[in-house]
Amino acid sequence: MRARIAGIAGGIAIAVLPLVAAQPPQPPQGRRPNAAAADEGIPITDPDVRLACGSCHVADDKGRMTRISYRRATPENWELTIRRMISLNHVTIAPEVARKVIKSLSDSNGLAPEEARPTMFEAERRLVDYTYAGDKDTHDLCNKCHSMGRVISERRTKEEWAGLLSMHRYFYPGIDGASGGFRRGGGGGGGGRGGNAAQGRGAGDGRGDNRQPYERAQDHLASAFPLMSPEWASWSAAMRTPKLAGRWAIAGYQRGKGPIFGELQITERSDTPDGFATDGKFTYARTGDSVSRKSRAIVYTGFQWRGRSADGADDPGTWREVAFIERSGQEIKGRWFTGPYDETGIDVTLRRVSADAVVTGTDVASLKTASSGQRVRIFGANLPARVAPADVDFGQGVKVARIASTTPDVLTVEVDVASDARIGPRDVSLAGSTKSAAVVVYSKIDGIKVEPQAGMARLGGAAFPKRVEQFEARAFSNGPDGKPNTADDLDLGIVNAFWSLEEYTATFHDDDIRFVGQLNEAGLFTPNIDGPNPNRSGNRNNVGDVWVVGAYVPPGSDPSAKPIRGRAHLLVTVPLYMDWDYREVGR
Repeated sequence: MRARIAGIAGGIAIAVLPLVAAQPPQPPQGRRPNAAAADEGIPITDPDVRLACGSCHVADDKGRMTRISYRRATPENWELTIRRMISLNHVTIAPEVARKVIKSLSDSNGLAPEEARPTMFEAERRLVDYTYAGDKDTHDLCNKCHSMGRVISERRTKEEWAGLLSMHRYFYPGIDGASGGFRRGGGGGGGGRGGNAAQGRGAGDGRGDNRQPYERAQDHLASAFPLMSPEWASWSAAMRTPKLAGRWAIAGYQRGKGPIFGELQITERSDTPDGFATDGKFTYARTGDSVSRKSRAIVYTGFQWRGRSADGADDPGTWREVAFIERSGQEIKGRWFTGPYDETGIDVTLRRVSADAVVTGTDVASLKTASSGQRVRIFGANLPARVAPADVDFGQGVKVARIASTTPDVLTVEVDVASDARIGPRDVSLAGSTKSAAVVVYSKIDGIKVEPQAGMARLGGAAFPKRVEQFEARAFSNGPDGKPNTADDLDLGIVNAFWSLEEYTATFHDDDIRFVGQLNEAGLFTPNIDGPNPNRSGNRNNVGDVWVVGAYVPPGSDPSAKPIRGRAHLLVTVPLYMDWDYREVGR
């Protein structure tokens, strides 16, 4: 299902689960909705929010609006709420008003930096295997249908957490009777602690706890993620309009392409509260390819950067930006991403540039012992025009033999590494600026690893877009203990590998490798078309499992030596039919 905000397309998904015979869940009994303690509830004073939401969410004499005042959330979760109001309650709201509401609620009813930091992977659209460590039962209950990141991106009163789970049970009654669902023993039961919650309790969970799974979850969520917290009390008092205008040095990394370095100019936008524009240029260190990019962004809650590319008047925001502004105002970290599944991304760190030199990184990740004349490019900003070899420090055992060239943003040097240089990470220092763990000193390459170890691609090209998967090969050394896969292993950085696919044998006569897609010489896998394939037995579609194999021959190896190999599992699956994207945040 797709919803629209007054003509602006936006995605919202409704999960369809099997229906079971069950008594419709009832609202919590004994207390009216949002009958919160006297000290709970955040007054809503913004006239745009009061006008847009007030016909359904009534304000009391303290300015607290039902439901809204008893919840805090990230900008993305507030947008999902508005989309749900449109889809389920037929709310009509203009795009510009919806964006104002999202901005206002993110500021007044948002998360503090300490609360938002653990949830950043959700907004950054990272495909990670996240496990919520606070309570396994709650994780297992919620994670069956959606990311736990969405859950921990909110704070609510106890009544609101109970109401949220009641809403799930009302709209998706199949979750009561599903295996490992909201209730033991199947359907029936009310939506709150005071309803028919006791019905169908059965024999408990074997631990002496007779609460239903959804009751345990709502009690844990109310305790772990309450409406008010010391972090929010502190931040909501100290929150201010960020002062970000000026020069910023870029350091980043894109899988398959390696490190990027450059500079960004941030300016304020007078037409948008907490709005900014950027104009930047960065270079891929391994290839020398340069990219120029402009973007527009809005900062929510004083620290949450949300931006989109603005390379032309008609640019729809192909690249998105999600970043975290540190309290010092001197550093911004996050992810820039694009693609139909947000699968192509760059991990980015911005550091404010003043008059002093800033070292952001190097083009090589590792230096071999007992070698000479290794060329290293040091990237940064305001680098000195005159540099002597002694001015550049890589630590003991690594000597800068010659300065090859200097520019304000790149210093090229040649280094000699002693045979007895201690292996491990090394800082690089220049002109009072230090980049920690910029390079690794190693004695030999012991193997390569293909990342990601578990990749996923989605078929497409007919009815849905394709989700590609980028792989890269990284060399590693076993480290001081000489053993692989231990804590002291040394990551030596990306290497140029030869790529191939091999069958991941799961059945007799497995033939997935013939149908799933193609892997190019740069490690980019492009899946096959979606839909039934008449050339495949049973008219099946093109899903399957394969191994992605990288092979690498280290420099200086014996010509007859076999390549070092690494491999990763790739699952090629169906398109994603539920769209939870956030289209209005940052506009």
